[in-house]
Amino acid sequence: MQTKIDLLKQKQAEALLGGGQKRIDAQHKKGKLTARERIHFLLDENSFEEIGMMVQHRSTDFGLDKEKYLGDGVVTGYGTINGRLVYVFSQDFTVFGGSLSETHAEKICKIMDLAMKNGAPVIGLNDSGGARIQEGVVSLGGYADIFYRNVRSSGVIPQLSAIMGPCAGGAVYSPAITDFILMVENTSYMFVTGPNVVKTVTHEEVSSEELGGAMTHAAKSGVTHFACANEIETINTLKQLLSYMPQNCEEDAPALPYEGGDEKRESLNTIIPDNANQPYDIREVIEHVIDEASFCEVHKHFAENIVVGFARLAGRSIGIVANQPAVLAGVLDIHSSTKAARFVRFCDSFNIPLLVFEDVPGFLPGTDQEWNAIITNGAKLLYAFSEATVPRITVITRKAYGGAYDVMNSKHIGADMNFAWPSAEIAVMGAKGAAEIIFKNEIAAAENKEDKWKEKEGEYQALFANPYRAAERGFIDEVIEPSQTRIKLIKAFKMLENKVDKLPKKKHGNIPL
Repeated sequence: MQTKIDLLKQKQAEALLGGGQKRIDAQHKKGKLTARERIHFLLDENSFEEIGMMVQHRSTDFGLDKEKYLGDGVVTGYGTINGRLVYVFSQDFTVFGGSLSETHAEKICKIMDLAMKNGAPVIGLNDSGGARIQEGVVSLGGYADIFYRNVRSSGVIPQLSAIMGPCAGGAVYSPAITDFILMVENTSYMFVTGPNVVKTVTHEEVSSEELGGAMTHAAKSGVTHFACANEIETINTLKQLLSYMPQNCEEDAPALPYEGGDEKRESLNTIIPDNANQPYDIREVIEHVIDEASFCEVHKHFAENIVVGFARLAGRSIGIVANQPAVLAGVLDIHSSTKAARFVRFCDSFNIPLLVFEDVPGFLPGTDQEWNAIITNGAKLLYAFSEATVPRITVITRKAYGGAYDVMNSKHIGADMNFAWPSAEIAVMGAKGAAEIIFKNEIAAAENKEDKWKEKEGEYQALFANPYRAAERGFIDEVIEPSQTRIKLIKAFKMLENKVDKLPKKKHGNIPL
């Protein structure tokens, strides 16, 4: 028996080395951790249980039968993060550049299947050159097997993807289907076709970083939700993200112990500028309302005219969507609408209540927006809110104009509670534009047109640029003093914690894609 045990230990030691010490050293020289080191830092100490350590590829073409490594380029298994079960796969760049083979894909599929059966999150640590070319269509089939499971798992268990190195071709689609993507600045890339192919086809000269680096996807495309300075920061962000989420769609997110104190926030009474056209940072409002230092912003560098992220209120996890008047006056446009819609749908999938802070002058006008389908893209956010059955509360801090008022979680599309500050202006449009249309003839006939315009603007403002008309109709449940916002929200979310709302029986809706 001892001989057999020795053989087992020898094979285990061989598997732990991946592609060998030389390649591990090369990985470290690039400033990257190995697949196993990443798992070590991600999971609780001694909690990792590996599955498939002895797996080897089955290919015999192009000399592959003479080059085999235990594990075949991916470490898979399960463990805990802060005591909660998670499944993880970590691609090993030291073995064939982390390329995906038939058996590599089978290992990933196995833990995805286990995650679905046991209702726990899946975390993918991606570091792969793409499909293993020597295996041809078998490798492509492996990718499709993973994609299929990503889609089946969507909305059932949280799926997180950390891009720790290159991620090209078919490899990018699995992360794109998952709920959140994290990238490492300067060492990770995502693109369907790399710089060389781009140069051949379109004659564009572009570097890997410019084409598909972390900041490119964080700020320009919105493909990635987090751009992290290094791998440890990426791993810590993964842990933080998971803390706001339940294990699966049947559970609620874990709540932290909370002892109430003085919930009044006097500073909120002076946060809105006297001039309605002057910007302010909505993050200041968020920080004053939520539990201290609990805000985790998502998509920080993309579509900055809307702010989304997770936070805690009285210890409970919530999702926040807030117009940002400090950027483009907080207008809704194509990117902000799709950014917010995806976040809303995630929160609704996993029973995370939604809090909306509204200060929106409308949708962004212009040919660029219209020709790129602001109508369809704006409708995505409308659809997402209308479909959501979690507790939903809106606070209108200042402007709520036009169709954007409807879209930003209004009472009419199913919001549970709608509050407004006294500074709220709820109308079809701003007073200046409205006066120009309504009183066009009177202004044209007046001797002093400028004075008449100002007079009529003031008249419209007095009538509509306030929250009281909407409150009279019941569209606003309560006009509140800003300093009372946190108190009101804690009570309202507590009241709504057992909310049950069912969608009509259907296979699924047809969101305007």
